[in-house]
Amino acid sequence: MALQPWQIRSAGSSVKAIAYRFLFPAMWLSWVLYWWLLSARVKPNRRREPLGSRLLHFVPLAVAVALIWPAGIPGARRGDALYVSTAATFWGSAFVTGAGLLFTVWARVHLWRNWSGSVTLKQGHELIDSGPYALVRHPIYSGLLVAFLGSAIALGEWRGVLAVLIVLAAFWRKLRMEERWMSEQFAEAYAAYMRRVPALVPFWKRAKSEARR
Repeated sequence: MALQPWQIRSAGSSVKAIAYRFLFPAMWLSWVLYWWLLSARVKPNRRREPLGSRLLHFVPLAVAVALIWPAGIPGARRGDALYVSTAATFWGSAFVTGAGLLFTVWARVHLWRNWSGSVTLKQGHELIDSGPYALVRHPIYSGLLVAFLGSAIALGEWRGVLAVLIVLAAFWRKLRMEERWMSEQFAEAYAAYMRRVPALVPFWKRAKSEARR
């Protein structure tokens, strides 16, 4: 039996409502599950930052997640909107978020057993400078910043902006520590890598070099 026009519209609205409510949580939770499944396949630690330092990374990220949690989820509260949200901003921000998360997955696969959630040096630690690591020194952080930015655009509130700034500050502190340790481990090889490849923004060093000409 053919559906009536109003039934088609109603079905379309229901699908849209489900997408608006659950798309962003589904992307983020899928990413967390993937990360958790791969977390056991890493090299043993040789050196690891202390617990207090790890908390200085983890707590700000937890605060940022709480700030940016999608308003469609029960319990979340909406504040004053920065702009009028449309289907275009929603799907555009979903694309940005998905692209950022996929970039981190590419980096995680490329890093493979050298990965760690905290600042560490592994047994048999390798300096990875190919794939996404040829574009930026910290592609996982770059991808997550893009994903947080996409989620902030979808949220459309000041708390989203604050969440992105908190994540940036937390990652910047962490990457500075990582780079000190990597410089100690790989000496001139890492110094050359730092001169050649930007920290977070692809092609940034090339753009600055061309701007000076």
